[in-house]
Amino acid sequence: MLELLNSGALSLWLRAAGWSTPPVELTLFQAAPAFVLPTEPDPETAAILQRYLATLSSQGLSTREQGVWLQSGTTLLASNRDYVPLPAASITKVATSLVALQTWGPDFQFETLVTATGPIQQGVVQGDLVIRGGGDPMMVWEEAFAIAAALQAMGITQVTGNLVIMGNFLMNFEPKPDKAGALFKQALDSRNWSAMAAEQFKNMPPGTLRPQVAIAGAVRVLDASALPANQTLLLRHRSLPLSALLKLMNVYSNNVIAQSLADSAGGHAVVAQKAAWLAGVPSEEILLINGSGLGTENRISPRAACALLAAVQRYLQGHGMTVADLFPISGVNLGTIEDRAIPQGTPVKTGTLSDVSALVGALPTRDRGLVWFAILNRGADLDNLRAQQDQLLRQLTNQWGTTALPLAITPQRYLQTADIQLGTRDRNELLLPVQRPLNLGG
Repeated sequence: MLELLNSGALSLWLRAAGWSTPPVELTLFQAAPAFVLPTEPDPETAAILQRYLATLSSQGLSTREQGVWLQSGTTLLASNRDYVPLPAASITKVATSLVALQTWGPDFQFETLVTATGPIQQGVVQGDLVIRGGGDPMMVWEEAFAIAAALQAMGITQVTGNLVIMGNFLMNFEPKPDKAGALFKQALDSRNWSAMAAEQFKNMPPGTLRPQVAIAGAVRVLDASALPANQTLLLRHRSLPLSALLKLMNVYSNNVIAQSLADSAGGHAVVAQKAAWLAGVPSEEILLINGSGLGTENRISPRAACALLAAVQRYLQGHGMTVADLFPISGVNLGTIEDRAIPQGTPVKTGTLSDVSALVGALPTRDRGLVWFAILNRGADLDNLRAQQDQLLRQLTNQWGTTALPLAITPQRYLQTADIQLGTRDRNELLLPVQRPLNLGG
């Protein structure tokens, strides 16, 4: 069982989430079921589900397009269209999260290398400055500012050549390398900042240097064969840990982060295949065309959606974390659940397209322990579908009662996304001596 948070921090979190009693523990299968026993549905739960479906039917929605799966431990409580792949929208990001964790581990950091093609003379790079992208999906203004400040701390203030972009490089969620490079070039020199860049600099650690590294040339996108072999390695930048990237991705349902991770893991077909295997469901129940969930062609069955989230939980338990560390928590995080009425303390993942509203999560209850649920709706009135989902979950807690927050879904590392610090200097490894004692912040 996961270790307790220190009692002070845990108490503060419980009060913030609306809980007044101590957390309770659950068995492994209650916390993260790996399978379902062949049992009859629970009559009371089935009755609640049928009323929910009847409401949707009365609004002109076909129940054949409304998928629901409710599971407690290894017991199936009730379901509708249980094994049928349905448009899942950003529930796809649960599959991407699972495969990313299995591929790299929660503490993995993507590396971006900064090199020079010529000598450095009196702070001037006599050649090109080369950015070798390593797949960091969260290279944003703050991260680029920190790199620029580190370069200036080495004494580098000018580059006579071009800014060369290589490898898998994104900037501010712009995946096209030429446009990403233009944004990075702007970040290097505060004299050329846009209003948005200047505003984002306010988020940097106090005392951070306003960098002025001027690039004389243009932005060029090249492959390794087009550059000299004997480049000088200046700096190694490490991304946020994968677990932090996933928390940000899931709270805000960021499609670019998700697609970048899926591509780095081998592409959507690999993600779908690995996710099905890790979740223990047939591959026919997870059909993906990308790693983000954009497009109704991304289809996941309600059973598989729950199995994916439970598989994430099982993986995280071996690393001292829970699903609440990687997904938004109702009543605590904002993002896509800011205006929802989901029972407090429930870690969830939302999914939204123009005619799809989906929700998967782990609902803490008194009588049934953790109830793993998936709700995949098809319909045009998204506000109504969300309201009906929230009401269904509240009816379930009314039926089974509320309880203290289980340790199994208590965040052990990440509570608020604001606690994830961007632009800190500790993730920059300077590989040339620092020429002057500048305060880089962080």
